[in-house]
Amino acid sequence: MMPGNPALAMFAKFQGQLNPAALHALELEFGFSKQPLILQYLTYLKNLVTLHWGLSYTYYPTPVTTVIAHSLPWTIGLVGAATVIAVIIGTLLGIYIAWRRNGFLDSTLPVTTMFLQAMPYFWTGTMLLFLFAFLYHVFPLGHAYSSTVTPGWNGPFIGSVIGHAILPAITVFLGSVSGWIIGMRNNMINTLGEDYVVFAEAKGVSNWRLMTSYAARNAILPQVTSFALAMGLIVSGSILTEEVFSYPGIGFQLTNGVLSQDLPLIQSAFLIIAVAVLVVNLLVDILYSRLDPRVRTGGGTH
Repeated sequence: MMPGNPALAMFAKFQGQLNPAALHALELEFGFSKQPLILQYLTYLKNLVTLHWGLSYTYYPTPVTTVIAHSLPWTIGLVGAATVIAVIIGTLLGIYIAWRRNGFLDSTLPVTTMFLQAMPYFWTGTMLLFLFAFLYHVFPLGHAYSSTVTPGWNGPFIGSVIGHAILPAITVFLGSVSGWIIGMRNNMINTLGEDYVVFAEAKGVSNWRLMTSYAARNAILPQVTSFALAMGLIVSGSILTEEVFSYPGIGFQLTNGVLSQDLPLIQSAFLIIAVAVLVVNLLVDILYSRLDPRVRTGGGTH
C-alpha cells in the first residue's frame, strides 16, 4: 500500500532506457498487480504453500528461497553449535556450583558471566575482532571462509570455515552461557531442598547418584523448556554478531533486506523463524513427556 515499488526504483537506475512494457513486465515479476487486494492476498497464500516466495530485490533475479537456502546452513552451523555448547557447559557448571554452593566458583562464576552477558553483542564481537584478528592476526577479520579456498567437502575449506567461525561463536557463547549457569544453579538449589532428596540422602545414597539421578534430573526440566525457545530462535541467527563479522547467515540477510526494503526476503525470513519456533516447541513437548512421566499422566496418580 506504500507508494512506489522496487520496479520503479530499478527502472530509475536505467534513466528511462527501459520502455513501459519492460517496466510492466518487471512489476508483474515482482508480484505488483492491479488486482483487488483480496485476490492479491489469496495469490500470496497460494505462493506461500507452493514455495513460490518471489524474487529478492537485493539479489535480483535470485529467488528468495535460494537466498534462504544458502544462508540457513551458516546460521544453524554457527549459532546452533555455539548455543548447544553454551547449554551443555552452562548446565554442567550450574549443577556443580549448586552442589558446591557458597564455594569459590559459586561466588565468582555467576557474577563474571553476567558481566560478560551484559556487554552488547556488537561490542564483544568488535573487541574480539580488534584483538585477535586486526591486532594479532590469529583469526580472520570476517566472512564465512577464505576466498582462496574452493567450497566443498575438502580439508582446506572445512578448516577455513572453522577458523572463520571461532570468533563469532565465542561472541554468541559469552552472551548466553550466563543464563544457563544461573538458571540451572537456581533450579538445583530448589530441588536439593525437596523432601525426596533429603530422604534419599538420609538413606545413604551416594553423592554422585544424589546429584545426578535425584537432583539434576528434575532440576533440568525447566532448562529443556528454555532450550526449546533458544533452539527455535537459532534460525533467526544472531543478527548483531553476523553483521559485525559479515557472516552470511539469516540474520545478516535480514539486515540487508531491511536496509534494501526487500519485502519478500523479510517476509520469508520471518516465516522461517516462526515455523522453526513452533516445530521445535512441539518436539520439546514430546521430549518433556519422556523426561517427566507426570506430564503424560496429568500430574495425578494411577
